[in-house]
Amino acid sequence: MEKTVALSENESININQLNDLLNKYIASVTPIISITRFAGGYSNLTYRLATSNQNFVMRMAPAGANIQSAHDMEREYKVLNTLQPFFNKVPLPILYYSHSDITGTPFYIMEEIEGIILRSYNAPKLNISPNQFEHCAKQLVETLAQIHTIDIETTKLIELGKPAGYVNRQVEGWIKRYFIAETDLIESMNQVAEWLKNNHPKEQSPSLLHNDFKYDNIVFNNDLTNVIAVLDWEMATVGDPLMDLGVMLAYWFEQDEEPIFQQYNCSWLPGNLSRSELIDYYALLTKRDLTDINYYYVFGLFKNAVIAQQIYHRYKNGFSKDERFGALLPLIKLLGKKALNASC
Repeated sequence: MEKTVALSENESININQLNDLLNKYIASVTPIISITRFAGGYSNLTYRLATSNQNFVMRMAPAGANIQSAHDMEREYKVLNTLQPFFNKVPLPILYYSHSDITGTPFYIMEEIEGIILRSYNAPKLNISPNQFEHCAKQLVETLAQIHTIDIETTKLIELGKPAGYVNRQVEGWIKRYFIAETDLIESMNQVAEWLKNNHPKEQSPSLLHNDFKYDNIVFNNDLTNVIAVLDWEMATVGDPLMDLGVMLAYWFEQDEEPIFQQYNCSWLPGNLSRSELIDYYALLTKRDLTDINYYYVFGLFKNAVIAQQIYHRYKNGFSKDERFGALLPLIKLLGKKALNASC
């Protein structure tokens, strides 16, 4: 079971009102006996609501968040509802609550899917063999390919966004976000921003995008043979599927890279595919043209740096006292350097 921590003094959640709300949707539910917060993650807040007979997960935006698309809980709830009939690897959404009287912000509740999430802190302790890890890595790529084959027209997922010109809009948008959140001059980030603007790839046929696809958002069954759920759909949209692959590659750190990156994924452990093997396997499964995949990888690194910069900016402006956020600046610089090196 995923690790959770006790609520801080600043987290005020009315358990009695939550019980009343759940009772309206699930007649058989027993009262919530504890609320704890999932310890990982830098984005939306995620809580476990434990009852005597089952657990639920509640998600809501953090204080000070101003990135509407990434913190829109109603949108994520609707994405899960829309996906349910066509993709069986998403949690069952239960309710969305638009008011702020219970938790201080809108939230939604879904079922908790029990399984194993392979993270940097737990995977090294699980004695996973290289053969098992190779299987897990391939399962990830197969699941991403499956997401990219969902028919966005018949499912009406096309309504999540505008596929035409998606890459250009993303590049322009994330460059803009970076400079809005800029706190320190990082020359490599400036150079990568220019490179991205001047080297657009050819457009791919559009698909559903998860937009944050990595080990941390994947639930395996207990023997690590199958992916049973994909979590965190807050940034899902429709567009160029190689943007998804680029994000996955940007999180896919290998054993010989800077040790700090080992804190952010377990892809460096023996048996995992290399980035080039991951690319080749995706190409085999999807038959897509990956000639320009390096562009998407560079963009993925740049985007991750911008996300870290936004979080760091929030910390510097007093919206969070989490010391993890205050220590992100060296990581941002490393990501900028890695993106610049990859662009050459």
